[in-house]
Amino acid sequence: MNALPVDTRRRGWCPGVRRPMATGDGLLVRLHPFAGGLTAAGARLVAEAARAHGNGHLDITARGNLQIRGVSDETYPGLLALLDRLGLAEPEGDGPHRLTVLSPLAGLDPLDRFDPMALARAVESLGAVGDGLPAKVFVAVDGGGAMPLDGLGADLHLTAAGTGGVAFGVPSAGDLRGIGTASPADAPDAVRAILAGFAALRRTGGTEARRLRDLGPDLLDGLAASAGLAPGPATLRRGAPPRAGILSAADGRAVLLALPFGRCRTGQLIQAAGWSERFGTGEIRLSFTRGILLPGLSDRDVPALLDEARQAGFVTDPGDPRLSLIACPGRPDCAGAATPAPADALRLAAACPDLLARGVTVHVSGCPKGCAHPGSADLTLAGRPDGRYDVVLQGATRDAPLLHLSLDELMIRLMPAKTSHDLGAAFPERSR
Repeated sequence: MNALPVDTRRRGWCPGVRRPMATGDGLLVRLHPFAGGLTAAGARLVAEAARAHGNGHLDITARGNLQIRGVSDETYPGLLALLDRLGLAEPEGDGPHRLTVLSPLAGLDPLDRFDPMALARAVESLGAVGDGLPAKVFVAVDGGGAMPLDGLGADLHLTAAGTGGVAFGVPSAGDLRGIGTASPADAPDAVRAILAGFAALRRTGGTEARRLRDLGPDLLDGLAASAGLAPGPATLRRGAPPRAGILSAADGRAVLLALPFGRCRTGQLIQAAGWSERFGTGEIRLSFTRGILLPGLSDRDVPALLDEARQAGFVTDPGDPRLSLIACPGRPDCAGAATPAPADALRLAAACPDLLARGVTVHVSGCPKGCAHPGSADLTLAGRPDGRYDVVLQGATRDAPLLHLSLDELMIRLMPAKTSHDLGAAFPERSR
């Protein structure tokens, strides 16, 4: 897959609590809790704040952040003051609001081969790495457990190396290109050196890349050498993570509750907070799969929780075909969107239910930014100003499109498709 020039698909800045973004339904305020963690009490306060200061709609993002939608200029100051008191407002200044993304099972996953929470905290405590680090840059910290982070589109992937160390990888051509290894103790300083080196390259004109992952191999190898990384084997993708269902955890069971397109009502967040107190540890974790994980459950309580969650509109079955659909809020909720992505995604789902049931992933984005899913999908559709979609197979919105089609044209092509092979056959232009 050939990537378009970086400037062709340039992405914007990242909203936060202190710097909201104007969208189609008002101001969007994005919270970045560490490891996606909220206490039950904190989750309730956030939900009540979204009702009082916004339109009551929440999004869980592809990095496990939480967005409050529909905030007005008049209600924003009160919301900012509340979130600041709760410790949920990011520090002042430019650069990434939250540098790391983890599995919602981090620190609880019996399959982890190092402590990802400890490593992520060390990376977050590095402090400023110098002017020039773009706000969207982030690091995936993957201990090797049950929920791989490979598809996140991070700038750096820290994964468990076979030697007991930490392998450093960068997305490349649908895989992860290994650039070296470090010990867990040395890994945070190595991350800092790489990010500082990238920021320096941008300041001095050594690169125009807006993301570390977009650097050429020679520049990446130079940064790896300057960070003191030891040579290591190639880093391979581990596959897709579960998006719903029951997971094993060190303290019992955990249940991952999915939300179609990550859209969460305030009532659902309040219900999840209540379940965490009744059945779990009083903590919820927002997941990069755009859902909510509840840890610390007993086998006895899991059936009751799943039953209540289904009634509340959560997806609990890992085989549910809706989990193969990814869509951003789209038009009119997002001012930058050219198409109504969620509605179009549901129409496509009705046209090809067998395809989705087999786990073929379809990402429908209202614009080329791809906020809902920066990584690759089997079929990626990026909205165009003329209402059609850029079509990308086995790629992301930043990749060069194969062709441009209307929704009706897409549905006609997808109706006969039942397998991943059929998906490829629906777009014969790929082989030309």
